[in-house]
Amino acid sequence: MPAAGSVAGAVLAGGGATRFGGRPKGLERVGGERVLDRAVAVLTDALGAPPLLVANAADAAEWRPDLRTVPDVRPGLGSLGGIYTAVVEAPAPVVCVAWDMPFVTVPLVRALAAALAEHDAVLPRSDGRRGVEPLCAAYGPRCREAIAASLDAGDLRAIGFHDRVDVGILSLDRIRALGDPERLFFNVNTADDLAHAEALWQHGSSRSSDGRTPARPR
Repeated sequence: MPAAGSVAGAVLAGGGATRFGGRPKGLERVGGERVLDRAVAVLTDALGAPPLLVANAADAAEWRPDLRTVPDVRPGLGSLGGIYTAVVEAPAPVVCVAWDMPFVTVPLVRALAAALAEHDAVLPRSDGRRGVEPLCAAYGPRCREAIAASLDAGDLRAIGFHDRVDVGILSLDRIRALGDPERLFFNVNTADDLAHAEALWQHGSSRSSDGRTPARPR
């Protein structure tokens, strides 16, 4: 297992595209707490230090002035460009979490970080379209050159570099031991998703799925 504090965290906020009446989606609230703040808190609790914020919006540094905020080092290259930025700037080893995932938990982040002791990249299995969750995953230093090669080749798939590194997969059984995969990997892309996320939070117990007491609406 990596030594405590040896794995960094990164929140991937993507581009400047906005929804919900002009507000970036990660600034929307679930359970009274901004989705961005939930991700930051989980990564900080799990890894022992505040994460890097990878964001391209002009006002991104104002979202969390306490964090180091950087834009993509190779702009316009989608999710893989964001992962690459985290690997370079955090720097790797790093656990990346997309800023629109309100229910990622401390145990999940720690499981991803620990598995980097045996693999260059670690992704959780899911029922999503890729079969894995590259935007809630861990990446080691060897991923830097592997991702750069994919970007140079014009392959922007978030999993396109996997044949260049040793990839470990957390099985669905392992994930289920940590929580409901559909909840853990739920992401907010639309107003309907936001409403569903709020319903999921309301349906939960008096403690949130990440083990922290839910924030009160402000």
